[in-house]
Amino acid sequence: MPEIRIRKLARDEAAAWPEALESSATFTALDPWSSLVQQTYGYEIHRFEVIQNDEVKGILALTHVRHPIFGNYLTTSPFGSYGGFAYLSVEARDALLEEAQLLAHELGVEYAVFRFLDDGRTPPAPWQQHPIYSTYLLDLPGRVEELLDSLGSQYRNHIRKSLKKGFSIKFGHLELLDDAYEGLARSMHELGSPYHSPQYLRRMAKLLGSALEFAVVRGSQGELVGAGVFISHGNVVTNLHANILRQFRPDYAGDFLYWSVIKHYSEKGFSTFDMGRSLMGSGNEIFKLKWKSHKKLLAYWYVLRPGATLPELNQKNPRFQFAIWLWQRLPDFIVRPLGPFLIKGLA
Repeated sequence: MPEIRIRKLARDEAAAWPEALESSATFTALDPWSSLVQQTYGYEIHRFEVIQNDEVKGILALTHVRHPIFGNYLTTSPFGSYGGFAYLSVEARDALLEEAQLLAHELGVEYAVFRFLDDGRTPPAPWQQHPIYSTYLLDLPGRVEELLDSLGSQYRNHIRKSLKKGFSIKFGHLELLDDAYEGLARSMHELGSPYHSPQYLRRMAKLLGSALEFAVVRGSQGELVGAGVFISHGNVVTNLHANILRQFRPDYAGDFLYWSVIKHYSEKGFSTFDMGRSLMGSGNEIFKLKWKSHKKLLAYWYVLRPGATLPELNQKNPRFQFAIWLWQRLPDFIVRPLGPFLIKGLA
């Protein structure tokens, strides 16, 4: 067997990884995203590559999260759905898993988690799979009418109704930041979840450049309806955040937003719309599947410190229900400054 070598990249060293690995690892493995996490929240990123036959066969970017409420852990794809890890051979995969275990022990973390598209393989011991999320990949058609024709009559009717409500959408960059932040922060508050600061979105836009677009939806009277953040990488565009304010949901504003996004990126020549992760069995999953997307299980592989249990940092945890209820009822002057402190622990 050819010799396998692990190399750790220096903190200021630019990654120069093969396109096939970068595509699989998504934008969350790339230097701009690592810079965003480091500059915004001060977390250290540990990057490794596996070299076999003088070629890079595996890559890994692990973020060290330390938070007084949500713990001390290592994760790939901080503040994203999945990514930060890719390999071209099982040997490269296992070498990175072993390196992560060594790093986890060295740092004294409670656990390490790798989040990536499930490939059907079983994790080697002592790693364990905890599958609760999927992502939803939609093949973008050359003509959006093809997609519309493929949907059920009920959903076609929802889209047509939304188009008659006077909604409008605008895509852009920093000129839309304030409105995009307001739409996302307000809608996340309604859902009972903390959100980042405007500075987080501003830094993200500057670091990602043309790979990022904000979308802002307005009503017939110019009122703010919702917003989204979309990131392109290769031929894939990913829904990082997209929400509609509660009062506009009965008018199918969510259908309008997603239909507009699909149309926009189809016309720009992208092949795939990654609709983002959702808890399996949730209402969000039902909404995303109605667009004829392909459900892809996310392989969340954990290695735990002896005596530790699997973390439950999601809405299924009953202990979060009261926190969600309370957050929804707190005023903005508490939610806005406190939100970034809380969400930094939910990487």
